[in-house]
Amino acid sequence: MIGHENVDVRIDRYNTTNGWNVAINQRQFGGTRSEMGLSIGENLQRFLPRNTMRTDESFREQLTINAGGTQVEFHHARGETDDHLWGWIPEKKWIFTGDFVIWNYPNAGNPQKVQRYALEWAQALRRMIAQGPELLLPAHGLPIEGKARIAMVLDDIASSLESLVMQVIDMMNAGETLNTIIHTVKVPQHVLDKPYMRPFYDEPEFVVRNIWRLYGGWWDGAASRLKPAPDAVVAQELAALAGGAHVLIKRALDVADSDLRLACHLADLAGWAAPEDADVHANRAVIYDKRRRAEVSLMSKGIYKAAARESEEVVARNSQPNI
Repeated sequence: MIGHENVDVRIDRYNTTNGWNVAINQRQFGGTRSEMGLSIGENLQRFLPRNTMRTDESFREQLTINAGGTQVEFHHARGETDDHLWGWIPEKKWIFTGDFVIWNYPNAGNPQKVQRYALEWAQALRRMIAQGPELLLPAHGLPIEGKARIAMVLDDIASSLESLVMQVIDMMNAGETLNTIIHTVKVPQHVLDKPYMRPFYDEPEFVVRNIWRLYGGWWDGAASRLKPAPDAVVAQELAALAGGAHVLIKRALDVADSDLRLACHLADLAGWAAPEDADVHANRAVIYDKRRRAEVSLMSKGIYKAAARESEEVVARNSQPNI
């Protein structure tokens, strides 16, 4: 097997963090760790099968091979992973884009995965355009035929990523916090409406966070969150000030129709303040189910559904059977 030199490093990382990867993939696709309903890996206990192949031959930047008399080039570029490749057959002008093109908004932000590289992703797309491909074969979705059409698609994806990177860096240089940036930097709706830019898997807000993480680290700029108190301690204090966790969850229900982001904050505070209260968690589950239905991306839907199921499990543990 031929691959980039970082492939085996990634396999080692997956094995080291096996439990984490099983859990996050179940959550990402709508489940929780306690529900083994999604087939990932070996009996759902391993993210990668034990017999996953490793590379026999590896390279760093570029490799050219002869396959049945046809020259095939492999080019490395960091994007969704640090070992990603795209392929090019000069004779036919065919390009194999891998996950650089997925017929959705680029998966450059995934909130549960390691660092992604938005600017290098865009640079790779620019290099693909320069080859003048006439047939594009992506890892996900339909092939695209025609030099002009392919260039348009690749340019649209690259331009959007470049815009996000520049906007985030400009605001970072101006001293803005992450919270301000994620509520300011947007991709225009007419861009997201394009069939190959829809935020049905990943979404721009998550890409913005990854850009911040790459250039600015993990601290979000709020002093209290540098070395925070436990969530439960803060929640219990706020619940006491408000008059109890039930007051917080009632307010969450009241604002859910107009501001689901705020409603989820209040629901979490109520849940942390009353971790085994069946009534509080029944309503928290309602709010997160509502949030899930309002979201577009699979990643958001999966995480919010998992939050609802967490509370449903609390309800199941603490509900009294009918007599």
